[in-house]
Amino acid sequence: MHPFHLAFPVTSLAKARAFYGGLLGCPEGRSSDDWVDFDFYGHQIVAHLAPEEAGHRKTSAVDGDQVPVRHFGVVLPMDEWERLAARLRAAGVEFIIEPHVRFKGEVGEQATMFFLDPCGNALEFKAFKDIGRLFAK
Repeated sequence: MHPFHLAFPVTSLAKARAFYGGLLGCPEGRSSDDWVDFDFYGHQIVAHLAPEEAGHRKTSAVDGDQVPVRHFGVVLPMDEWERLAARLRAAGVEFIIEPHVRFKGEVGEQATMFFLDPCGNALEFKAFKDIGRLFAK
């Protein structure tokens, strides 16, 4: 798999460092006064200081939930997803969509959770019992 690169806006680099580096445990890479990059599960994400651009604005209905249209995240093994959900709960993270299984009994059945970083950007972490069903129709 090839690592992806994602640049996204934040209101504060200090908040981004505390959240992505501290809470999520993503090692920090290069940085400047205006941006910082992180190793996000083997992918490069770059938090750019742009307060006016940060935050999610629109939602879309997906299996009964109002999913933030602009979001990013990663697909984890189920046991790692469960540990992350527990760690986020213990840290007092407020979920905008609580950890649960959606599309139950369907080909696309998956565990999912949505939450915001401290700059208002939406993240989704998901897991499949069978990762081979990631793109199944």
